[in-house]
Amino acid sequence: MTIKEAQALVDDWIKTYGVRYFNELTNMAQLTEEVGEVARIIARRYGEQSEKESDKNKDLGDEMADVLWVLICLANQTGIDLEEALKKNLDKKTKRDNTRHKENEKLK
Repeated sequence: MTIKEAQALVDDWIKTYGVRYFNELTNMAQLTEEVGEVARIIARRYGEQSEKESDKNKDLGDEMADVLWVLICLANQTGIDLEEALKKNLDKKTKRDNTRHKENEKLK
């Protein structure tokens, strides 16, 4: 699935089952909440915090998909083509950082 296709699928789902998009501020709050859920799993599963029993069955992929979902909602409602934005962003990073990381002594 392309990013463009994902944006269309989310838009169709919203129009079919969701009635309408939540407003941008509500979606921004939801995005923050979903990122926090991803952070909680990673901090406990891969970081130094111990994982609570209630968190052991959490699906990291599903939580990441929730982040992507809300991000796509925000892109759709603000007129952003995420596929094009990502291409431009990768081009910017490539031009700006094409040797930066290779020359970083901390990464060797």
